Amino acid sequence: MKILIIEDEKDMLQNMQDTLVKQGYIVESASDLDSAISKVGVYDYDCILLDINLPDGSGMDILNFLKKNDKTEGVIIVSARNSLDDRIRGLNTGADDYIAKPFHMAELNARVKALLRRKNFEGSDLLKIGNLCIDSEKHTSTTQHGEMELNRKEFDILTYLATNQDRLVSKSALAEHVWGDHIDQADNFEFIYSQIKNLRKKLKEVKADIEIKAVYGIGYKLTLS
Repeated sequence: MKILIIEDEKDMLQNMQDTLVKQGYIVESASDLDSAISKVGVYDYDCILLDINLPDGSGMDILNFLKKNDKTEGVIIVSARNSLDDRIRGLNTGADDYIAKPFHMAELNARVKALLRRKNFEGSDLLKIGNLCIDSEKHTSTTQHGEMELNRKEFDILTYLATNQDRLVSKSALAEHVWGDHIDQADNFEFIYSQIKNLRKKLKEVKADIEIKAVYGIGYKLTLS
């Protein structure tokens, strides 16, 4: 899962980033409105943590940009402004949640997990496709024939493909989602093929009735077999 933190307070940004990286998320950051707009205009995120009070403008402009461009990122407003008016304005503009500074990092982590459950797993920790059950909280993938032993990247790839079931996911989108936006500097995506090959083998071992289809030169699609 990929998260963007838009925050201009360096210590706060570092604490948030360290906390979320420890949870296994891909975390990127922006400290002003211009760089934030640049990132959300080019890349997709599962969750955006958005400070309203930025040095060169308002975080509300980010919400308006997302709405105007039909982007579906989940947004949690993170701001010292805890008045009811600011909260209502943010939620009405498209934010999914609001957390006021100061806050405990454990609460932030809980809010992020809750948003991701709502966005990707329809409010549950579990995603079921055929006989495969993916648990986002426990990071497990099982069928009645056993549990798949997946590393972090394999689990993230499987989850991303599963939440985009029957949709073609390009190699670049998959790489960016799992490895971060710096991956656009890669010369090729052979490392993805290696992970997909391992996933197919492990799906077969637990007799999962899903398959990962390759669309030559473009990407992959997860479907029921």
